[in-house]
Amino acid sequence: MADQNHELRKAGLKVTLPRVKILQILENATGQHHLSAEDVYKTLLDAGEDVGLATVYRVLTQFESAGLVVRHNFDGGHAVFEISQEEHHDHMVCLESGEIIEFFDETIERRQREIAEEHGFELVDHALVLYVRPRGSQATRPEGIQKK
Repeated sequence: MADQNHELRKAGLKVTLPRVKILQILENATGQHHLSAEDVYKTLLDAGEDVGLATVYRVLTQFESAGLVVRHNFDGGHAVFEISQEEHHDHMVCLESGEIIEFFDETIERRQREIAEEHGFELVDHALVLYVRPRGSQATRPEGIQKK
């Protein structure tokens, strides 16, 4: 718990039990690094913690503002959160299972910088999400993702 207290203070947030518990859940999210507010809430309930869903949303928003977590809206606006990491990575979202796969590819990173430079810009940040499905699957695009 001392690590979470330090992280919260470093981010300029007051140490409260709900914040510590939510940060612990996000840091200990094994297998699934991307949790929705509902996932966090359910984990709190399963652990017997008395924290409301509105508090979970408020704390996650505070964590995002403080740079502790990153919010992603992968499929149809459904927000998921992951602990901020120093190393950049991109994501693949499986349309069939909903699984989120993190990856890093130096060739893609280099090409993005080159493309920005070719258009007279300097790349500051980016987010790349690939929507994938197993070969032979009939899974369709998530709602809100248009075919170009």
